[in-house]
Amino acid sequence: MSELARYCERIPLLVDHRDAVASAVRLAGLTNLNYLVDLGNDRVVVRAPGAGTSEYINRGQEKVAAFAAARADVNAPVLFFDPADGLMVTRYIDGARTMSGDLFRGDDGAVARAGKLFHKLHTTAEPFAVDFELFSMIDEYKALLATKEATLPDGYDAVQQRAESAREAFERKPVAFVPSHCDPLCENFLDTGERMYLVDYEYAGNNDPMWDLADLSVEGGFDARQDEILLRAYFSGNVPPSSAARMVVYKALCDLLWTLWGVIQHVNNNPADDFWAYSVGRFERCKTLMNSPEFGGYVASM
Repeated sequence: MSELARYCERIPLLVDHRDAVASAVRLAGLTNLNYLVDLGNDRVVVRAPGAGTSEYINRGQEKVAAFAAARADVNAPVLFFDPADGLMVTRYIDGARTMSGDLFRGDDGAVARAGKLFHKLHTTAEPFAVDFELFSMIDEYKALLATKEATLPDGYDAVQQRAESAREAFERKPVAFVPSHCDPLCENFLDTGERMYLVDYEYAGNNDPMWDLADLSVEGGFDARQDEILLRAYFSGNVPPSSAARMVVYKALCDLLWTLWGVIQHVNNNPADDFWAYSVGRFERCKTLMNSPEFGGYVASM
């Protein structure tokens, strides 16, 4: 019996569809295993948890977020979720393309649809089970890496020290947290051309809404013009200057956080990518922004 078949024995929806499971098509995924299963009258995606993910992902919290986002009509419909390990089944969205940085950069309409989708998630979803605590996560990731005797990119500690000025500014000027995706990779967006879905809520939590916009901008390689399109779509045209500043600051901080995440994948020998190169690339981009003459002004303007 294949690994996927063993997983599907736990899913009531699929136990009587062994032939369909045997013909499943592997989909992309960085840390988990994803499969498209054609049931004839329906198509579903099975997400099997990746090795080592239980070290840093709380699947019970993910379940709350996934279902809340689905009820808000932002996530794909969730048909099954086992919080013991994160085994999940969602409905396949027919007619949707999986987005990428190239697709976003070539389609301003898609950027605007993403901004509107974020606003829908942030304003209509029920609160998630946990807050996304950026600096606590940084501390937890570093502690985990210390147990693995992992090496961090050269100069990491100095850059994190520079991030302390941003931490202090956020503490002085807090904003209300809202249900947020918190890991909006371009590939987590499914676009029909008329509307979008946002999937994969492993890192979701209640957060400053500008984190989501900043993270998508970084992942998509957006320029200042596309950042403006994203912000204007989110705010229906009237962008508060303080929110625009927070977005820029979070662009640096999300690279700082995902630098550590990448090192975790590297030391866990995740074969999906060269995660050391990924981590170094994100770290260098974070360092460049934090060392820019404008960064202090953005922090002061939040």
